[in-house]
Amino acid sequence: MTFHDIRFPANLSFGSVGGPERRTEIVTLANGFEERNTPWAHSRRRYDAGLGMRSLEDIEALIAFFEARQGQVNGFRWKDWSDYKSCRAGAAVSHDDQIIGVGNGEATQFQLVKTYASGEARYERPIKKPVSGTVLVAVDGAQVFEAVDWSVDLSAGVITFFNPPGDGAQITAGFEFDVPVRFDTDRIATSVASFQAGEVPSVPVVEVRV
Repeated sequence: MTFHDIRFPANLSFGSVGGPERRTEIVTLANGFEERNTPWAHSRRRYDAGLGMRSLEDIEALIAFFEARQGQVNGFRWKDWSDYKSCRAGAAVSHDDQIIGVGNGEATQFQLVKTYASGEARYERPIKKPVSGTVLVAVDGAQVFEAVDWSVDLSAGVITFFNPPGDGAQITAGFEFDVPVRFDTDRIATSVASFQAGEVPSVPVVEVRV
């Protein structure tokens, strides 16, 4: 799968509609009870980019981006305005936002993750597309610095320490991130008359595994 490391214009994704999707298989037994299972370990997000269009210039930018990606062929980055950073929506990113691992004195690589918790249930979402210049890292609460103590792979979301953190050391991180997506259609239908009348094109976008 090819992926273009470019973000869909953030001003166009603002106002779009979308969010996580799960796949659940449900079997109803003869006694009325249910068995539920999911083949997906992680959710998959879907969006409609068309709802962010506000002018004919926006439509022009959308078509140019669509053509450059060759429709569904090439993936790209997408800013989900409802969920794009490691902290709460109204807070600033901090180096202690998320626990991403515990050192053992040997491991040097740690995957960025964001944890979603409700009650006792927790879900860890791997973050594969962090935004350059936004990643902060700490070891046992003490901030450590990019290019001095660690580096980040922006294409995979992996933090690599130059020296392994000590045994039992808690590794935390804060960051902004994008969602890896592709267009979920090979066709965009637009009409200037309809757009001026208040209608917007449907431009489905779906998350891809990377």
